[in-house]
Amino acid sequence: MDIFDVMNRQKIKEEAPLADRMRPANVDEVVGQTHILGRGRFLQRCIAARRIPSIIFYGPPGSGKTTLARLLAEVSDSNFFQLSAVMAGVKDIRQVVEEADHLRKHAGKKSMLFIDEIHRFSKNQQDALLPHVEKGLLILIGATTENPYFEVNSALLSRITVLKLESLETDDIRKLLLSSLTDQERGLGKINVKLDDDAMRFLADTCGGDARKALNALEIAVLSTPTQEDGAIHVTLEDAKESIQKRAVRYDKDGDQHYDVISAFIKSIRGSDPDAALHYMAKMIAAGEDPEFIARRIIISASEDIGNADPYGMSVAMAAHYAVKNIGLPEATLPLAQAVTYLATAPKSNAAYLAVNKSQADVEKVTTYVPDHLKDSHYKGAAKLGHGKGYKYSHDYPNHYVPQQFMPDQLVGQVYYHMTELGAEKKRKVYMEWLKEQTKKE
Repeated sequence: MDIFDVMNRQKIKEEAPLADRMRPANVDEVVGQTHILGRGRFLQRCIAARRIPSIIFYGPPGSGKTTLARLLAEVSDSNFFQLSAVMAGVKDIRQVVEEADHLRKHAGKKSMLFIDEIHRFSKNQQDALLPHVEKGLLILIGATTENPYFEVNSALLSRITVLKLESLETDDIRKLLLSSLTDQERGLGKINVKLDDDAMRFLADTCGGDARKALNALEIAVLSTPTQEDGAIHVTLEDAKESIQKRAVRYDKDGDQHYDVISAFIKSIRGSDPDAALHYMAKMIAAGEDPEFIARRIIISASEDIGNADPYGMSVAMAAHYAVKNIGLPEATLPLAQAVTYLATAPKSNAAYLAVNKSQADVEKVTTYVPDHLKDSHYKGAAKLGHGKGYKYSHDYPNHYVPQQFMPDQLVGQVYYHMTELGAEKKRKVYMEWLKEQTKKE
């Protein structure tokens, strides 16, 4: 092994992690996020004008929130303060405000306050920022993985621009990995590394769009792999797998990802795509979602989206819920998968869902009374009140049906349930039309 290679390896071990060393030194080095940094886009315009507003960067881990904050401070020539919402309090904010005020008065310098995990700030802490952001004493840059519209006060949001960052694409991650292998100042360029193509693809694909995770995995692979006879460190697919371990699952059971994934799950069932529905189900289970929650959502979908087009859908959904409660994971994935694929491939009808919504709306806005002939007539005095008078007992008539008014007088003629032409619901529609035709013939 080359003595210089050994020395370089040792130096890298003693330095900051590769992901930290490879942070972009300027805006041009930033990969991805072209929707805000591309030519003519919002952030690019702000940088060109050197007028940086207060911003909240909302996005997944490893998408560049902290990096962008530091770069914005540089391009705007602002003094950079950084607080973590987990550790900081109102006292820390006051200290930053005092120093920022001093710098503006005595050095004419702007100040930027970066708050990591800003969603963890309490209402009082967020309120403490308001006057200083409003007056322009502080340019506030917040970073959060949680939806700020759920977690940040509306008063503060009204004074801040929210920019959503996306997970990096696989090609973006590949660029970062290649750059880190060739960069001799900040990266691994001083070490003779040969990264196999399949190992590169694996790291880029498996990190889940998290640049930090990919770079740290590469560093572990390089530093833990022995040098071969040719003097190079050969990082194979197996080395990459051992260095990154489990694939990152983008999911937070208490955050908006919880709602986004379950939304995609239900919409996939509704859209008759069993494969997509299974993917989102697997993602929820892998992230530790409560399987009973998934089963309950399947029951709702069976009524809302399948309805009477396939009445057995409800039975399958209920059976899956029962199975999940009684057998638990991992075996519970089987009945869940059966229910998901059954509902996704079943004929669809939201007629019952629309009907109940419309009927509930009428209940809210129309005062109605039960017609006398439908009122209970089994108690003493009911007959004197006219209750039950004129009611026709359906089973006494041909086909067990006879036309009569059931709707309250105030809603006569109102129709809620419009049956579709799909599945079992079509058969019921045909039957109801036939029933009414038979009555007309008589």
